[in-house]
Amino acid sequence: MQTEPDSLQAGIARQREALKGMLAEPLTRIATACSTVWDDRPALEAALAEGLALLPACRFLYAMGTDAVQICSTLTRAGAVEGDFRRDRSERPYMREVVPADGFLLSEAYISQHARRPSLTAIQLVRGTLWQVLGFIGADFDLRDLPLTRELYEEPRHWRQVRGDPAIRGNVFHQTRVESEMDRNLDTVLSVIEELMTERGVYHVMLHFSSSRAVLWQIDDPYRYRLLDIRALIDPNSCLAFPKRPYPVDALIPAGQVRAVLEGLRALRFMDEMLYLRSGTLNIFNGVVGLTFSCDGSHYVPVDEFLDKGYDFWMGGGALG
Repeated sequence: MQTEPDSLQAGIARQREALKGMLAEPLTRIATACSTVWDDRPALEAALAEGLALLPACRFLYAMGTDAVQICSTLTRAGAVEGDFRRDRSERPYMREVVPADGFLLSEAYISQHARRPSLTAIQLVRGTLWQVLGFIGADFDLRDLPLTRELYEEPRHWRQVRGDPAIRGNVFHQTRVESEMDRNLDTVLSVIEELMTERGVYHVMLHFSSSRAVLWQIDDPYRYRLLDIRALIDPNSCLAFPKRPYPVDALIPAGQVRAVLEGLRALRFMDEMLYLRSGTLNIFNGVVGLTFSCDGSHYVPVDEFLDKGYDFWMGGGALG
């Protein structure tokens, strides 16, 4: 199975670098202003209140000693939160991370205590005139307030395997495939699905072989799914309920391969009485085939690799393990 860089993590890394670029310089300025009045609580709170103007998305701004206990109130745009004076933040996730040598830390995202929303905190080390460490400035942000980029990460196209329910896996050799109504009518079902995908704008299908149903997404109404039961799936008239549409030019799966993939799903459904396909998905834009087997293991396979594998691969070499 091939590997490639995780685009989800790469997308997160790009967002974090952009945020660091936006927050590091303002927090350095705030820390410098605070360092000169560190032992004067009213002056320190006044400096933090002014510093809020440099951080438009900041919800809470505060100063902590080296023990992570607040030495002033928390400053917000609505005023000071007096009750936070001497609040111990040493157990909060952002104070458990190591501040880098440059004195600036952007924490990993966490769930906030009160609002219960994804948040992160920027920490800036504060030094005195003799370069001694005085403490830290903390700035809390709600993720929904941050000016993140509009870039959506790309779903990777490499083979991925997901292990399922251990209870099901432990009993796989004590079960036998029970013929479903879809199994008995699979020739008709696959022909109807092929027509819907190649001629009627259906771009994503989930075939549930054991429960004899299919879930479809159609290009004219992509936010809603259609559920077809076995009566609809074995009736070619069902195709008339979907408008004729040209096959998308930007699909990663050529129209001519759709039937081959469906036939591959059929083969896996009947390959063994104990180890067999329970459900299969196909998305022509992702170019990926999804497989869930009787052992509850799932695979997400690029279509070219899926078409290249045969019975021996799935039944041998631990592919379903």
